[in-house]
Amino acid sequence: MAEKKTNVGRVIAGIVFAIAIAWYFFGGGLEKQAAENMQGIEDQVASDAVKQYEIAKRDGSQMDACVHAGMVAAAYLQAKDEPNYQQWKATERSDCAAAGMPGQ
Repeated sequence: MAEKKTNVGRVIAGIVFAIAIAWYFFGGGLEKQAAENMQGIEDQVASDAVKQYEIAKRDGSQMDACVHAGMVAAAYLQAKDEPNYQQWKATERSDCAAAGMPGQ
C-alpha cells in the first residue's frame, strides 16, 4: 500500500513539474527573462559608452568628445532611455559646436 502511494506521489510531482516547465516556455516566462537580460545588456552598453566618452573628453580632441557623445546618445536610444538620450543629445550638440561642427 505504501508503495502505491509513493508511485502516485511521483506521478503527481511529475505532472506538476511538466506543467511548470510548459508554463515557463509557453506562458511567457522565457520571453520575460530574455527581455530582462537584453535590457541589462543595453544598460551596460550605455554605461560603457559613458566611460569611453569620459576618456575621450579628458584625453582626446574636441572632435573625439563630439563623436563619443553621439555614441552615448545612440546607446541610450537603443536602451529606450529617453531622458538620458535627450541629455546626451544636448551634450553632443555642445561638444560638436565646440569642435566646430554646429548643428549636429
